[in-house]
Amino acid sequence: MRILLVEDEKGLILTLTDRLTSEGFEVTSASDGQTGFDLAASGEFDLILLDVMLPKKNGFDIARDLRQKGIQTPILMLTAKGETIDKVLGLKLGADDYLTKPFEVMELLARIEALLRRSPQSSEAPANGAFRFGDVGVDLRRAEVTKSDQRVDLSAMEFRLLQFFIENRGTVHSRDDLLDAVWGYDSTPTTRTVDVHVAWLRQKLEENPRHPQYIQTVHGLGYKFTV
Repeated sequence: MRILLVEDEKGLILTLTDRLTSEGFEVTSASDGQTGFDLAASGEFDLILLDVMLPKKNGFDIARDLRQKGIQTPILMLTAKGETIDKVLGLKLGADDYLTKPFEVMELLARIEALLRRSPQSSEAPANGAFRFGDVGVDLRRAEVTKSDQRVDLSAMEFRLLQFFIENRGTVHSRDDLLDAVWGYDSTPTTRTVDVHVAWLRQKLEENPRHPQYIQTVHGLGYKFTV
């Protein structure tokens, strides 16, 4: 699981990064609010640990702006402020939980685990079967796709590949992984088949297929779907 730590205290960054890494998490850190926001807006993380008092952009503004962009990654706010009004404000602006400094690392880990269990992301379909990225709308229940409110015709395999990407967004998948998950173990297409279907999806859904924004190539590894 990938955690984004947005914190400007160098000592705390080192301490939490070491402990979270030892617990099996992949940790990326940012020491100012603007960098943290830009990273969080990629939607590539499973959870965000967010300090309130940050240079360039404070945690309250980050939480608000992420929710306005449709980023639903769970946010756990970390702050030296303990007043009730600050906690209420953080939660109203989109934070999922609030932990006041100083705190015990064991309590932090417990809060993280609780948030990840409740998270609607991480290899799950959207709760209502509907998903949107850019001007593309996907109805997973009806197997329908639209772009700029116009119906897009996908083959059954193209739709299955798109659905897999949506349900596992942010994760890098090798061509062999995609063959196993989408085509099935009993199928015998070559890895070139994956590349062809990805190219078709890009042609139909991306604004600029040559420079895809959503279905991205991770050179040497495979593909990932990013919103």
